[in-house]
Amino acid sequence: MADYYGSCLCGNAKFEVQGKVDGFYLCHCRHCQKDTGSAHAANLFSKSARLKWLPGADSVTTFTLSGTRHTTSFCKFCGSLMPGIHQDGLLVIPAGCLDTPVTLRPNAHIFTSSKAGWDKDLDDVPEFCRFPE
Repeated sequence: MADYYGSCLCGNAKFEVQGKVDGFYLCHCRHCQKDTGSAHAANLFSKSARLKWLPGADSVTTFTLSGTRHTTSFCKFCGSLMPGIHQDGLLVIPAGCLDTPVTLRPNAHIFTSSKAGWDKDLDDVPEFCRFPE
C-alpha cells in the first residue's frame, strides 16, 4: 500500500509514493518563488521512497535551470508541480500535489535570506474561508 497518493490539477498525472519521508521543508529561494508564483515552495524529500506513476507519466516534464541544481517537474497540460527525482537521487514531492493528507509538520524554513519582503508578520492579516465578497 502507498504511503501517499497525488495528482495534478487536471487529473492527467497520478502517482503513488511508497516509503519514508526524510524531511519537509518550506523553501524561500528565488527559484522556488518563481516556480510556485508564491512566497515559498513546500516540498517533502526522500532518498529511499519510491515514486510510481499511475496514469500520466507522459504528462509530466522536467526542467533544470542551467548552471544550477534547481530542478522542477510539472504537468505539461495544467502546469501543476509534480514529484521528480533530482540529480542526486533525491525524490522531491510538492506537498500541494498530494491527495493524501500530509500529517507531517515542516522541519524548517530554508533559504530565508531570499524570503519575500511581504512574507512576514502575517498573523494579523484577515482570513476568509472562501474568496471575500
